[in-house]
Amino acid sequence: MDWLDALQHLRSAGLPGVLATVSEVRGHAPREAGAKMVVGAESIWGSIGGGNLEATVVDRARDMMARGLTSPETTEFALNEHAATEHGRQCCGGKVRVLLEPFLSLPTVAIFGVGHVGYELGRILSRIPMTLYLVDSRGEQLAAARLADVTSGVADVRAVHTPVPDSFIGDLPAGAHVFIMSHDHAEDFLLCHAALRRPDLGRVGLIGSRAKWIRFRQKLAAEGFTDAEMDRIRCPIGLPEVSGKAPAVIAVSAAADLLRALPSAVPRALPSAVPQVSPSASQSTPGTNS
Repeated sequence: MDWLDALQHLRSAGLPGVLATVSEVRGHAPREAGAKMVVGAESIWGSIGGGNLEATVVDRARDMMARGLTSPETTEFALNEHAATEHGRQCCGGKVRVLLEPFLSLPTVAIFGVGHVGYELGRILSRIPMTLYLVDSRGEQLAAARLADVTSGVADVRAVHTPVPDSFIGDLPAGAHVFIMSHDHAEDFLLCHAALRRPDLGRVGLIGSRAKWIRFRQKLAAEGFTDAEMDRIRCPIGLPEVSGKAPAVIAVSAAADLLRALPSAVPRALPSAVPQVSPSASQSTPGTNS
């Protein structure tokens, strides 16, 4: 596959990558300016010239990914017998500059329940590069016309209609962040139960009041979950200093709280050629449950 397809492949798989581009060539070199290579954690696509040049770039790209670096950087290589190397010598005689552009893996967020708050939260998050699942047991909530303003953003929005939403928890990738805000308390409880069985998930938030969460904790404890396990679920959701029960207010607060936990609030997008509440207040609103 070419470099554009390789980047899209990594993004679709939720994996980071680094795009290496020969930005300048002086004298003789194995590849011309503009040659590109994509480096993943386990694979590479394309070539910028082989030998020490390419092997060193691969090492540096993987170090950038391991350290979570987000800023592009440029490295210069002298291709002669006097240059210090780690992977053998290249004696073309010229000099090469290589631009390394890291592309972080996209965060994954799943919203269970696309009622008033779920819709507003989805609309906000869809403006940020991420994989965004909208999961609901009610098919009408996921109608294309209703979600048009959500799917028009830059996020990869995936609507999932299932009569058993808690079963979809098991299909989420490790590290996925979850918002539980269905129309039904029983459904919310089953989603909490399923989320606690996935210790590899990211943040898990439950919409509702403290009273609702106390009831849920009692039932979850009876199911054998420990306090430490149940503490992984945040309820109420959002920033405690933001008050208000309007769906948009709760959604903005929840989105802001989530963004604080992401490695990068605005991950780097792929090149354009690739398609792409107060603590004590109840969060009950029309179409949600408290």
